[in-house]
Order: sequence, then structure tokens, then C-alpha cells
Amino acid sequence: MLKVAAVFLLIFLCFFCGRVYSLPAVEGEVFGIMPITNEVSLYKNVDDDGDERGQTVQIISINTFKVWTDFNVEFTADFNWDMSYLKRDHYIELSIVKPLVPRVSLNYQRIFSSFEDKPVNQFGLRFSF
Repeated sequence: MLKVAAVFLLIFLCFFCGRVYSLPAVEGEVFGIMPITNEVSLYKNVDDDGDERGQTVQIISINTFKVWTDFNVEFTADFNWDMSYLKRDHYIELSIVKPLVPRVSLNYQRIFSSFEDKPVNQFGLRFSF
């Protein structure tokens, strides 16, 4: 229950900060927030045979932050009902992305999922095309 409340608090903060108090991340400024995308999608799931596979709510929030340097904070989550062997399942990624040079960034992701016993940390490079 506490985990679900923390997720919804994070979602609220991402949307609230990204929409209400957005500041342009202007060159030469020390602090700034610039929303890139904040979306909520609702899906009805059906497999290839036409059988019903439940519903999904997908939340995506990507914002550029500047605190002396620019970086992106990304939140992606899928909450599913009646889709898998579980009554409800979820998959949540929290990411911090630091651009290095054009089209190449360092990426750290923390993944929470009903499919894993404990959170997973991912460290890597991101190539943008």
C-alpha cells in the first residue's frame, strides 16, 4: 500500500512540477525546468486471436532539469488489470539521463515491477537517432 501511495505521489509531483511551475531551462541560468512530455494513456488489451487481455494505464513524464547542468528525469509506468497471471501488475522505470555530447547520454534507471522480487538498477549509454 505504501509503495502504491509513493508511486502516485511521484506521478503527481512530476505532472505538477512539469505543468504548473515550468520554467524555461535557459542558457546561462542556474536552475530551470522544461517539460518535454507528460502523458497518460488508457488501453484495452486484446491478443491476436481477439481474446480480451485486460486494461492498461500508461503514464509517461519526461522533463529537463537544470541544476548547474542539464539532465532529464524520466518516469514511465504501466499499470495492468487482468492482463497476466496476476490480477494486477505493474512496471515502473525512474531514469536520470545526462547528455554527454549530441546524441549520446549516460543513463541510470531504477525499475520496480511486480515481475521481480526486488528493484533492478540499470546503468548504460543512450544513443539517440
